[in-house]
Amino acid sequence: MDYLKKYKSFLYSYYLSSGVRITAGVVLPALIFSYFDMLSQGVAVSLGAMCVSGTDNPGPIHHRRNGMLICLLFLIIVASLTSLTASYPVLLGILITAFCFVLSMIGVYGARAIAIGVNALLIMVLQMSHPSQGKEVLIQAAYILLGGLWYTGLSLMLHKFAPYRLGQQALGECMAATANYIRIRAQFYDDNADFDKIYRQMIEQQAIVHTEQELVRELFYKSRDIVKETTNTGRTLLMLFRSLVDLFEQIMTSYHDDYKDLHAAFDGTELMSRYRQLIMQLAAELDDISIAVKSGRRSRETTALADAIKETRRYYIELRNTKRTPETLEYYITMRNILSNIEDIADRMHTLHLYTTYQQKVSNVNTPDDYEKFINRQDFSFKTLIDNLSMQSNYFRHALRVSLATLAGYIASLFLHVGHSYWILLTIIVILKPQYSLTKKRNFERLFGTIAGAIIGLGILYFIKDRTVLFVIMLVLMLGTYSLLRTNYMFAVIFMTPYVLLIFQLLYDIPLKNVLTDRLIDTTIGSVIAFIANLLIVPLWERSQISSLIATAIEKNTAWFKTAITNFMGNPVTPIQYRISRKEAFVALGNLSDAFTRMLGDPKWQQKNINIIHQFVVYNHLLTSHIATLSHFGQKFAVANVTKDFVPVTNYIEAELCAATAILKGETTSAESARAPQWQMIDKRVTNLMMSRHKELHQGLTDTETRKLLLEVKSVTDEFRIIHDVTTDIKKASLQLAAGG
Repeated sequence: MDYLKKYKSFLYSYYLSSGVRITAGVVLPALIFSYFDMLSQGVAVSLGAMCVSGTDNPGPIHHRRNGMLICLLFLIIVASLTSLTASYPVLLGILITAFCFVLSMIGVYGARAIAIGVNALLIMVLQMSHPSQGKEVLIQAAYILLGGLWYTGLSLMLHKFAPYRLGQQALGECMAATANYIRIRAQFYDDNADFDKIYRQMIEQQAIVHTEQELVRELFYKSRDIVKETTNTGRTLLMLFRSLVDLFEQIMTSYHDDYKDLHAAFDGTELMSRYRQLIMQLAAELDDISIAVKSGRRSRETTALADAIKETRRYYIELRNTKRTPETLEYYITMRNILSNIEDIADRMHTLHLYTTYQQKVSNVNTPDDYEKFINRQDFSFKTLIDNLSMQSNYFRHALRVSLATLAGYIASLFLHVGHSYWILLTIIVILKPQYSLTKKRNFERLFGTIAGAIIGLGILYFIKDRTVLFVIMLVLMLGTYSLLRTNYMFAVIFMTPYVLLIFQLLYDIPLKNVLTDRLIDTTIGSVIAFIANLLIVPLWERSQISSLIATAIEKNTAWFKTAITNFMGNPVTPIQYRISRKEAFVALGNLSDAFTRMLGDPKWQQKNINIIHQFVVYNHLLTSHIATLSHFGQKFAVANVTKDFVPVTNYIEAELCAATAILKGETTSAESARAPQWQMIDKRVTNLMMSRHKELHQGLTDTETRKLLLEVKSVTDEFRIIHDVTTDIKKASLQLAAGG
């Protein structure tokens, strides 16, 4: 692991830059007001800034601005009503329950709405211990308003100075996620590879890549600065992203469905290990480009990758000429295709290097309207909220779970008489997520992080007494908290706990023992309540919705397959049509991968048919990979393969995939398979070419027209056969899943 690269990557990431922005936005008001002996007022202003900053997630600037302003409106209303009712326990309990339900339900409007709801609940919890009446409520609301406006203005001003910065950082993160995907695929070439483990890692990482791509797509395609203006920087960023998605498709291509055969065929040689090393170099190269993009600097391309490819090709040719036999000819064709693919990926990376100069003249290929086809618009109508008010909606279940859990936490806080009891509710609110597995993970991270952070905080306060030094340490802990909150929650809590301890020590001089005891006890109580609520209150397990995600993935892959084969039918597809079908297939596969990963975190008794579902996810991943490969061949070898012989094969594949989709959706369909295609004519063509090639090899002939034609015809034929076989497996698995309930 290259720790220097990881350090640089984090240094230029939007996680650190947002951490710096939030830390400055929260600390400065308190410092300025304390200078005028108005510390309590400054803390209220900082509180408003902190809660608004929680909604300042990456996205188009107008979305960020609107989100912060709407959040500020919610903060004022919630804070005021909470302060007014804080002296009346019963009324406050009713208000807490209502706020938790409503502010959790607005999650139906997307991730930014979820952030608004969580931060509004945060201000509710913090205001519970500050009962106010009359003008005090208005004054407190004014300070929160001032803090929110201050942070909003700061965020908008920083964007004005660097409008492309966030887009560059998000694109760099997407590149880094793609590089990690490449590293996982390199493991297939390990001598002792655990293929099941590798496929599981691929599934998880593919979901991460999908999330990063969707973020960049939203940032770029919904930002007028990029898609409407004609600046070279904006257009270059668009071309970088388009090239990256094309690169990811190239990376997903597969030229063999069983790596065990390749390991057996080349046992005793260095070929597989050399390929692995070469693929790892591709990942390292993409990492370098990602750091350059995030920093806004030009990436430095060296000859190391090109030299390694040349050396590997030399070794491959030497091995082929000395070890090749008629029995291993097929495997050498596969390895040559893989090496050619690596060269194609390296060429695409060379293009990415060129774009990082921002001097590459980029033509505006698509009209602005084209970008609308790649993004999804959030429906903000009131009907969306009404439609989700049922037990079939996961948002409704989550809102009900949060409201009941917080009510239980509030009642517990009234009877237990623990100091800072609002931490119980705070723990419940930040831990509970709509999915069981995410809540379970967050629960563990919160508990472990609090304990570890408490130990660190004790150490700091035991050895350091100077208040100035403690303040500097607190700033560092704040920065760590806000920088890691979106990427590594456990470490964020480890930073957060001593940061909270230092705040109480510096501002209120409360005995450390009291604060530490309250923090640990309240967090534990909140975690226990959240765990019970997560397990018992109207849970929605992943197994109940994964069948529809599988069906959608098959459906989108079927549409992409239809688009990809048009070249072999003599009907070239338009680039925009191809990119849309590819994007939808990638998104569907990403959603399925993400759901399966969450399902693995569900209780064992809820993981029904887990092996079949795992097979489904792997089959869909294989199908997507081989469609990508077939599409790649369609662009290179279509002329040699335009034939009606493939029509029965494509008809069979489409029919079987449609039947599998219908089965998973519970629709009536025939259990019988579609009429199997006749491969005789297709195989005869390949067999004749193979026989001709064998004769040439016996005669010592190497580079001939037959060799070239065999490569083109056999590569395409093999891909159709693999997709045919995977399709058959998908149909069988769908019948098994339907039978297993």
